[in-house]
Amino acid sequence: MASPLQPVRGTRDLIGDEFRAHRHVIDTSRRVTALYGFEEWATPIFEDTRVFARSLGDTSDVVTKEMYSFTDRGGDSVTLRPENTAGVCRALVSNGLTQSNLPRKVFYAGPMFRYERPQKGRYRQFHQIGAEVLGAAEPLADAEVIAAGWDILVQLGIADGVVLEINTLGDAESRDRYRAALVAHFTAHRDALSHDSQVRLEKNPLRILDSKDEGDRRIVAEAPTIQPHLSDAARGFYEAVLRHLATFGVPVRENPRIVRGLDYYSHTAFEFVTDRLGAQGTVMAGGRYDGLVEEMGGPPTPSVGWAAGVERLSMLLAAPPAAPRPVAVIPVAEAQEAAALALVQRLRGAGVVAEIAYKGNLKRRMERANKLAARAALILGEDELSRDVVQFRDLDAGTQETLPVEDAIRRLSA
Repeated sequence: MASPLQPVRGTRDLIGDEFRAHRHVIDTSRRVTALYGFEEWATPIFEDTRVFARSLGDTSDVVTKEMYSFTDRGGDSVTLRPENTAGVCRALVSNGLTQSNLPRKVFYAGPMFRYERPQKGRYRQFHQIGAEVLGAAEPLADAEVIAAGWDILVQLGIADGVVLEINTLGDAESRDRYRAALVAHFTAHRDALSHDSQVRLEKNPLRILDSKDEGDRRIVAEAPTIQPHLSDAARGFYEAVLRHLATFGVPVRENPRIVRGLDYYSHTAFEFVTDRLGAQGTVMAGGRYDGLVEEMGGPPTPSVGWAAGVERLSMLLAAPPAAPRPVAVIPVAEAQEAAALALVQRLRGAGVVAEIAYKGNLKRRMERANKLAARAALILGEDELSRDVVQFRDLDAGTQETLPVEDAIRRLSA
């Protein structure tokens, strides 16, 4: 017999505890960001390939090695989204929203796709939540979007194991100075750089700072930082972000090695990191991207945001949320089944999770209730039906009493 089909490598099914943890992360994030005034958007899972080629840069590993791109039947190149900030910015432009009611605060959640080597917390289909503030140039926007991310971690009960690391990328003037300093440093070590970094030295030297090559990492460790090259305006912006974060009560650790390699990034760059997931320590990351909407064909629109991996956040939870425990409605005989079905629907209408076994005698239906970990059983026989009562069996306490149907519903829905 043929072996059963399995999920494609790098993908997985979310069932039971894993799905409840996954949903808990998204539901908590949705609730917290709503308190900050974010509205939820849903963009297509696949986009015109140019959306990501523009936004991620043609020297990035994602574009050159990891994107799921294909030509569709109409001859167009489309790509399964590897991230969603670009899609949100494209949606802002496509829907004519760049000139009205800015800033806009956007939350999203959904699957992303990258052809990477699967490992702990990293899949080829993975899921992200994200928050973007579109059309705000002020440092308060940076601090508020970070504070929303921090509150999500607090509400999930995982903030104690996570640290916010932050840096500044400065303004255009600062980055021009910094780029020149990096070119001088890396040129002096050119022969020791990996092939990819030698290419990046010509096209985008800031990308070398993100290299995962061990030889490159040693050279990067001795590279200059941006702080000595900051303009007065850039330094003032960064200091304002730090002041606002202190007011929001978000603990901060400055890390001058956090960078973003593309020109439309500016000022704030940050990562929420943990040592509880091994090498995959970043659980949420973002920054200011004042030029990305313009890359999508819109007007200059200063923006800031972050994305977080749902799988990694789920792994940090102390325990998945418990499955809801149902109430089992049990007819003693087939003659009471119609009344039992009506009672099940009344319970559901009152917001109570209710189940009825599809078949079996009283004993088998009680066995089914125990397998479901039901919290109570409502037993309905001929005598109970005639008096509009039920036998209310508390399956945790092991007690049983006769209750009017309305009282039983009221107790269970309280």
